[in-house]
Amino acid sequence: MKLVDIIIPTYKPTKKLFEIIRLLEIQTYGINQIILMNTEEKYYNHLVYGTHFIKKYKNIQVCHLSKKEFDHGRTRDLAVKRSKADIFICMTDDAVPQDEFLVEELVKALEDPKIAIAYGRQISNEDCGVIEQFTRTYNYPEASMVKSGKDLPVLGIKTYFCSNVCAAYKKNIYEELGGFIKHTIFNEDMIYAAKAINSGYEIAYVSTAKVIHSHNYTNMQQLHRNFDLGVSQADHPEVFQGIPSEGEGKKMVKITAAFLKENGYKNKILPLYITSGYKLIGYKLGKSYKKLPHKLVHSLSMNKDYWRRNNMKLDSSKIDPTKGYGKTQEETEMNRR
Repeated sequence: MKLVDIIIPTYKPTKKLFEIIRLLEIQTYGINQIILMNTEEKYYNHLVYGTHFIKKYKNIQVCHLSKKEFDHGRTRDLAVKRSKADIFICMTDDAVPQDEFLVEELVKALEDPKIAIAYGRQISNEDCGVIEQFTRTYNYPEASMVKSGKDLPVLGIKTYFCSNVCAAYKKNIYEELGGFIKHTIFNEDMIYAAKAINSGYEIAYVSTAKVIHSHNYTNMQQLHRNFDLGVSQADHPEVFQGIPSEGEGKKMVKITAAFLKENGYKNKILPLYITSGYKLIGYKLGKSYKKLPHKLVHSLSMNKDYWRRNNMKLDSSKIDPTKGYGKTQEETEMNRR
């Protein structure tokens, strides 16, 4: 029996985390441990204070980091390094297992030696709007599928689609391929998925592995999110160049508008177009972020801390180690002797 660990980055976790842990503990396929990569210890302490959470769940490992240290790729990779399991499942702190078969279904899909990743189906929350509900159903249909490099001419960018909201990875293949990219604003899952596909592996979409997860973003939040999406694609032409995303977006809008019209939601079509406009503007600006002023880039991004870390990385890359860093000329000369 393969050992399975769960990895969940948390930031300002709510009581929903308790429900996620409870449902993970009753899975038909037993979990070895749950690794929480928590950003800002004070928020975690505020949640668990006065509860029996720590005493109740002995298989939870908590690693605290500051907000300035968090990175979508690096933080998850640090968690993988803490895991001794054969398979690890990445989740988010707002994705709730729908039933007790989530882990079993993901592990079952990974039995095929060609499959490196198996990601689950996301079902919308009851409080989300009809457009978000339809989008989730469209992106996460009832039929499972397996994707490989052969699907690129037909599926395009969706061949690489994978979501760390709920995705299982084989540890040995992860290490073979070098793991998640260590510094990225977004899309660490798709960048790794592209690497797996291009290395001859396959990705399984498992519709029977279900989590409840959706968002009620405002138009400006959609713009910020799609700006970061554009940035991630601009930074990784080796993955996204030659496979444009705009066509898939237009197709999504067209299909959603038809659905709204046919099902008595004509009043939602204009809001759909407006929201889609915000998404497109954000995405286009993100793709061209290198031409924009730094202050504008910072204001457009959803992940603002990324840019501070990115500037630190750029600054450090320009350091000449032979000349020292933060040292006087005299100190540098002494170190050379």
